[in-house]
Amino acid sequence: MTSARGASPRFDGSLSSSRERLSLAVALRDDWLGHAFSTLPADRPAAEAAVTGLYGLAGAPPPRFVWIPSPAAAPPALRDEQPAFARPRLRAADAPARWADWPVASRLASLLSALRTRLDRRVPRLWPVGHRPRPAWHQVAHTMTAEDALSDGYALRDVLWTAVHDPLAATLLDGPRPAIRTALLPAAGAGPLGLTFHGQHDAHWIGHYDIHARLGLAAYRASDTRQLALWAALARAAGWWWPGEGVCVVAERPAEVHTEPLPGARHGELRLHHPGRPAVRYGDGAEVYALHGTAVPRWVVTEPTVARIHREPNVEVRRCAIERIGWDTYADRAGLHLLAEAPDPGNPGSHLHLYHVPRRVWGTPGRVLLVVNGSVEPDGRRRRYGLSVPAGIDDPVAAAGWSYGLSGPQYARLARRT
Repeated sequence: MTSARGASPRFDGSLSSSRERLSLAVALRDDWLGHAFSTLPADRPAAEAAVTGLYGLAGAPPPRFVWIPSPAAAPPALRDEQPAFARPRLRAADAPARWADWPVASRLASLLSALRTRLDRRVPRLWPVGHRPRPAWHQVAHTMTAEDALSDGYALRDVLWTAVHDPLAATLLDGPRPAIRTALLPAAGAGPLGLTFHGQHDAHWIGHYDIHARLGLAAYRASDTRQLALWAALARAAGWWWPGEGVCVVAERPAEVHTEPLPGARHGELRLHHPGRPAVRYGDGAEVYALHGTAVPRWVVTEPTVARIHREPNVEVRRCAIERIGWDTYADRAGLHLLAEAPDPGNPGSHLHLYHVPRRVWGTPGRVLLVVNGSVEPDGRRRRYGLSVPAGIDDPVAAAGWSYGLSGPQYARLARRT
């Protein structure tokens, strides 16, 4: 996918209606998503200037910069720069009394935490702090477009959370950040990384505060505005980074990123996906594979086999690998026994298939119900997937009802499931 956008949309102070503000907010949201998935080479001067500014706020002199081609190169780079990164992550129990004696990474984390606390006080909240569950209308708003939500009488403040804040958070917190960390910075053998800052993948929280300010819906202190601008400049300029004493390691952005829209999403949510190559690839060859938003090992995309599936401990990875070779092929090769099939009352035109899973397959006997998703995938198809159900269920309709907490007769009366 993607390259950084051009000049960002601007608020000139003349917006007079909620609909105008919403239109600009959506454009700004998409602009921040463009920066989050940018594959342009890093703007090194801009990134270094922003980091230098943040070091200054933390009371530290400008660092020396070490640029690396990907986050995968961070562990050896940090080891090479000892003792700049030798200080352990700060704990409250043994923190020095003077803030100036903290590691610079801890000071930066403290600055960031305090900044977000202050900005939160200036941004209209969707609901009071600690309020649970979320208001019922919040779920309804995710089923309609932002424009329709305004037309139905939802306040602009509330629509912005569902149309801007939530899509940014869902796309980035559930997408590239955990996928890259899992694939390129595994716990085993990577060594201590200290505090990691995510550059372009911090766009979810930066964009949230930036958009409110640019719409004229939040006013921050001048000092907070200046600090937010530094974080924003860094998110627009580079990838992940690691601050140390007198030296900062900064990663380039990916050379290639592939995404798809989240099925059923109304507000621009994306997820990592490519069916035949890495979803994320860096210039040094570091790569992340992902299928429909789930990070997977390379073999799942390139060479899935039943034997590998049965050795895989992660249930989500197993599911992706099975879907990759197809449930019919997997059931045949793994020796699953078809117990019964029936039309799906909750998904007209589709069928339910209930299989017995022998003990030798997963280590314990069980049942798998094959269903067709009620939602359409981005490519127009409906995904077929398997649900584990109790071994004592022999009727596919009852198994489908169990997955929803219903009896078989109750599920049979459904108009349509999703």
